[in-house]
Amino acid sequence: MALTGAMCVGLAATLAGCGGGGEKDPDADTNGVGKLSAAKIEDKARKAAEGARAVHLSGTLVSKGRSYKLDMRLKEDGGSGQVSTKDATFELLRVGKELYLKADADFWIHEDDTAGGSGNGAEGGTGGASKADRAAAEKLEDKYVKVPVGDPSYQQLGGFTDKKVLLDGLLGLHGTLSTGDRAEVAGVRTIRVLAGEGSGGSVDVSLEGAPYPLRLQRAGDAGVIRLADWNRDFTLTAPDETDVVDYGQQLPSHD
Repeated sequence: MALTGAMCVGLAATLAGCGGGGEKDPDADTNGVGKLSAAKIEDKARKAAEGARAVHLSGTLVSKGRSYKLDMRLKEDGGSGQVSTKDATFELLRVGKELYLKADADFWIHEDDTAGGSGNGAEGGTGGASKADRAAAEKLEDKYVKVPVGDPSYQQLGGFTDKKVLLDGLLGLHGTLSTGDRAEVAGVRTIRVLAGEGSGGSVDVSLEGAPYPLRLQRAGDAGVIRLADWNRDFTLTAPDETDVVDYGQQLPSHD
């Protein structure tokens, strides 16, 4: 018995084989949010996101029946990156209130449809485009087109470059909140918060450092978004004037 007791003392640090076993604390070496209620975790994640200077947002967003693939870097005074739809891919750059759009010729032939307008056959390819339309579009290819503030496209396209607008829309969960599994996102330990047991969306919140949201599953299969590089600043620079086309009050229409 004396020998057994001595062995238990010697092995206490490993908690092995002496009736003193136990599980590792899942919150050891974390920021502690895993111990909180789902509502408090969600609140801390939202506040952390709002307070961050910058973020890299990527993934798929479904809105009003349209699917967008996003790869955007955002901060308080603007953003830059790429947006893709079923029919087109374009780049966006916003520096303060100045919004620029860059795309190939095919995009400009169907600009109205891509930007949410009526369009003229984006489903049917560019074969129906007139020579005049094609010539005009080729002049815009790979140029930064300045989007007028009063243009109908400004608010929608500008929303992709607005950190506050995007995060306010994405971080909204719908339904009763509950905590889910612990996992990892890009090697960072997380805890999941679910709304309506997942039907109202979910967010994976970092258990390391600040409790930033790292992965968002939107309700109704409306997309999955990853958020990274929180607080990692980057430079936003307006394009050279020689690379900019300014249409003044409104972008060209193809109706």
